[in-house]
Amino acid sequence: MSILVNKNTRLLVQGITGRDGSFHTSKMKEYGTNIVAGVSPGKGGQTVDGIPVFNTVEAAVKATGANTSIIFVPAPLAGDAIMEAGEAGVELVICISEGVPTLDMVKATAYLKKKGIKLIGANCPGLITPEEALVGILPGNIFKKGNIGLMSRSGTLTYLMVSLLTQADLGQSTCVGIGGDPVAGLYYQELLQMFQDDPETDAIVLIGEIGGEAEERAAQYIKEHVTKPVVAFIAGQSAPPGKRMGHAGAIISSGSGTAEEKIAAFEAVGVPVARLPIEIPQLIKKLLKIN
Repeated sequence: MSILVNKNTRLLVQGITGRDGSFHTSKMKEYGTNIVAGVSPGKGGQTVDGIPVFNTVEAAVKATGANTSIIFVPAPLAGDAIMEAGEAGVELVICISEGVPTLDMVKATAYLKKKGIKLIGANCPGLITPEEALVGILPGNIFKKGNIGLMSRSGTLTYLMVSLLTQADLGQSTCVGIGGDPVAGLYYQELLQMFQDDPETDAIVLIGEIGGEAEERAAQYIKEHVTKPVVAFIAGQSAPPGKRMGHAGAIISSGSGTAEEKIAAFEAVGVPVARLPIEIPQLIKKLLKIN
């Protein structure tokens, strides 16, 4: 089973005629994702890799029954693109665009939440249910179908962690890159509940990083609502206070958001925390009693 995307996903690509949109559309289609439409204002009637292009999301949804949208438009336009997808009635929006203005994301996330539409990103690598659907920029060849759910604030760490899991013969149910911006859509708590409710996810890997207190809130949520084994890793353990490290949300300030605090929060609720990514597969195997 999977969460969020599967073989029934009918994907449309906003920004399909751009460089990134067209490139990753071909990669997603090659993986087997059911891409039914593209959207690029002023270019309706064209095709990209055999996929019909529409001028608006509304027209694309009406013509093709698309239920999920992925966004590859420039950052200044991404907030409006998210809301256009929500207005058209898709069920899930994944925004890959990086550098989306924070105030635009505040407005867009509130709009989609009000309509009951799920959002992942912005500034995220997307998600994948191995052998069913790839929606994003993840390298599909490293994933293996299985029963480990994964969520991460870091794209590159997602790839590393998945590669380690696959090498250890630990396949994945669904992997979600939530992005590292301070304002984003679905986050740890919502995804933890989805994996908890998924009968084919047996254990969960949570990759966090310094900055904010999302990991601390996740730890408390695990204590109260999650019965499946969870293993965590926190990136940025050697980052100096007051210096932003990579992601816009990865900054330690006012004595909070440190790796030590996040690690302590997880360990306090019984979640083992790997000091190095390479330790994750063995921690999972130990919790699942796999030799």
